[in-house]
Amino acid sequence: MIAEKVQRIPPSGIRKFFEMVTGMDDVISLGVGEPDFVTPWPVREACIYSLEKGYTSYTSNWGLQELRDEIAHAVASDYGIAYSPEDQILVTTGVSEAIDLAMRAITNPGDEIIVVEPCYVSYNPCVTLAGGKPVSVATDPSTHFRVTPEQIEDKIKEKTKAVVLNYPNNPTGAIMKKKDLEAVADVVVEHDLIVISDEVYDKLTYDGKHMCFASLNGMQDRTILLNGFSKSYAMTGWRIGYAASTPEIIGAMLKVHQYTMLCAPITAQMAAIEALRNGREDMLVMVREYDRRRKLIVKALNALGLDCLEPKGAFYAFPSIKSTSMSSDEFAEKLLKEQKVAVVPGNVFGACGDGFIRCSYATSRDAIKEALERMETFLTPKG
Repeated sequence: MIAEKVQRIPPSGIRKFFEMVTGMDDVISLGVGEPDFVTPWPVREACIYSLEKGYTSYTSNWGLQELRDEIAHAVASDYGIAYSPEDQILVTTGVSEAIDLAMRAITNPGDEIIVVEPCYVSYNPCVTLAGGKPVSVATDPSTHFRVTPEQIEDKIKEKTKAVVLNYPNNPTGAIMKKKDLEAVADVVVEHDLIVISDEVYDKLTYDGKHMCFASLNGMQDRTILLNGFSKSYAMTGWRIGYAASTPEIIGAMLKVHQYTMLCAPITAQMAAIEALRNGREDMLVMVREYDRRRKLIVKALNALGLDCLEPKGAFYAFPSIKSTSMSSDEFAEKLLKEQKVAVVPGNVFGACGDGFIRCSYATSRDAIKEALERMETFLTPKG
């Protein structure tokens, strides 16, 4: 009775693993990709005030005009890209919905979508659910997990429609410099492709300024830019994101959005307006703290013999556990059972992630230190 394409999709590797955590006491989690900060008070207050004023209705399918205006202003200010808030910006229920909408808006049956891995767990399933075929491109530490134009070009075939990029990257923390992205852009133009660029971690960049793919010469009309408020403003549970692209692509995404989601919650939209207008200082405080934690966890992981590149963005470290001769699943399960430290097996982010684990440093420094001490005990030879 179940559709074949749904049967072929495995359950979320992250969620499946964390079922094991449920009910366990004294677990330190380095697994959840969620800020440990509470949403800044002015943003919460804006939501409360909106409820007091009676803002509890549907909004336009597009999202509140006021929010779209603020998004357009922010993107123009940050990256010099002009999007019309009237027909080039769509407010979505988190970036997760935006990913799904983008895939369904552009994918015909049998189209191939190139997905750079390791990657966020929903990209490949969303391609499959849209009727397309995900084609993986594996990155590794030799390039600091940066995809090369040659790797993409090697996977391009007649049915290739788009490339999915996510920088700063979840789970590796890798970023792409301007020259790296420009080389990818040349391939995109040559083969007439679309780029779906998930940049939800753009504000969590520690090594210089984030480079928005759509800001590259000639790329705005070829890019579906996805972003949101979950990571930068600690608004994961608010489920608020957006997509920006050409009127044709955004119009197609809107059609699917109208029939499946209707609109993002009005209270979350009101809060997002406040975040864009007055949330920068709170955001920078959080980013500075993530930076301190980043340095702490990377130094300690390397000291434990788990080779770990320094992440340049997001809030994840992606150390190699190959020296232990355990698979990612085996390492993560044993670490949880023996020392009650939760991490995510690297293979859930793609086959090339096996031999790695994802450690989130979106938790307190004290918790990180305790987790690292337990990991040292776990790695110390018994007897």
